[in-house]
Amino acid sequence: MFTSFIHAYLKIFFVLTPFFVTSTFVAMTSEYSERKRKKTAHRVAIAVLISSFTIYLFGHYIFSMFGITLDAFRIGAGALLFLSALQLVEGSPRKQKQPELEDDDQDIAVVPLAIPITVGPGVIGMLMVMAAEMKTTPDRLLISGALLCAVATLGVLLHVSGSIERVIGTKGLTIMTKLTGLFVSAIAAQLIFSGLRNFLILPAG
Repeated sequence: MFTSFIHAYLKIFFVLTPFFVTSTFVAMTSEYSERKRKKTAHRVAIAVLISSFTIYLFGHYIFSMFGITLDAFRIGAGALLFLSALQLVEGSPRKQKQPELEDDDQDIAVVPLAIPITVGPGVIGMLMVMAAEMKTTPDRLLISGALLCAVATLGVLLHVSGSIERVIGTKGLTIMTKLTGLFVSAIAAQLIFSGLRNFLILPAG
């Protein structure tokens, strides 16, 4: 059980692309005071937690509503995750702070930091697949706990993002972002391969 929890925690944590989110957070809050930056970090974590659990708990209704098979969604989610991983490895331009949101850090916390920078299409697809795969209550509770811990860890990273930037610098964050991209690409490949294997073996419909 503990091994399954750690496995789920690491998978969710890396899919959240924590180091890319941290580097973006640092860029967008560069002119904030330390107190305001930490307040924004707390709001980002709360927004990510609420949105993630909403998707995890109620996303399965989308499967039944639209008649989407789990394996088809695995392939689609894996493709989106792979595109996200490709952007991380190649390196995307750091998001600049948006002047129109300077006076309202809550807007920055929810949009765009929580959604869609942190909880993007790849994360949404991954959470929906994990929710559909969990058939028993203990399994669902295990994933819920792993999701809670992963988001909490992300919140801690954002809370101490100023210190992280001072210690490892911008280049260090860039390297960690690229490494995260490699892990996410592996998760994406696993999702796609699992979906294709089951889709080819099992009859459609």
